[in-house]
Amino acid sequence: MTYRVIVDDSASDPSAGIWFAVPGGFTELPIDVLLAAPASAEADRLQQALAPLVEAIPDGVTRQQFIAQLASGQQLLRALREVGTVHCSLGVHRDDTAGNNGETLHSLFTVSWRDIAWSPRAVSAARAVATADQHSNIEYLDLPSGPASMGETLRTPTPESGLPPTPMLQIYAYLPHPDCKRMAILMLSTTAMARREQYREILRQIAELTSFESPLVDA
Repeated sequence: MTYRVIVDDSASDPSAGIWFAVPGGFTELPIDVLLAAPASAEADRLQQALAPLVEAIPDGVTRQQFIAQLASGQQLLRALREVGTVHCSLGVHRDDTAGNNGETLHSLFTVSWRDIAWSPRAVSAARAVATADQHSNIEYLDLPSGPASMGETLRTPTPESGLPPTPMLQIYAYLPHPDCKRMAILMLSTTAMARREQYREILRQIAELTSFESPLVDA
């Protein structure tokens, strides 16, 4: 897997609160637009953007399947937003590591906020992975933004979720904010288990480039 780093749009938003860069191949899913309230300007723009795509689908059954999948995606985004997610990107990369067939790999990257009890940042970072369920490959980091930690979980969707029972690797980076009252959680999820080391390195690099102060303040 080869990739280049792209600065996220948050770099130009003075009110973002967190700034980061993502590798090429990640496409942001505009949560606010996809979950726009009915009859709002954002909902109208979404409908106008999707209309040509829906109309291009040749038959009614396929069209209904697409609409159902879109609704499922919106349900997932709504659940993510309810737990503090402020950014979501879909990763699509070609597996160009030696000895493979160049298959397409998919991943999901999210940034979420969590309120925490006040404590020194290093303590909060350590506590995040120590108290989380089933974390493995725990690592403590000293990033430019401050103390942080990383960990991994392996989950399989339940039958009730309606998702394929494919094991999913979830890699986390926990970055306590300088105010010591909240924590940024970066998560990278993928079913490409064989590329665990590569995806962990991607998340580590994102974490290293993450800042709680605008990097363009003097630009």
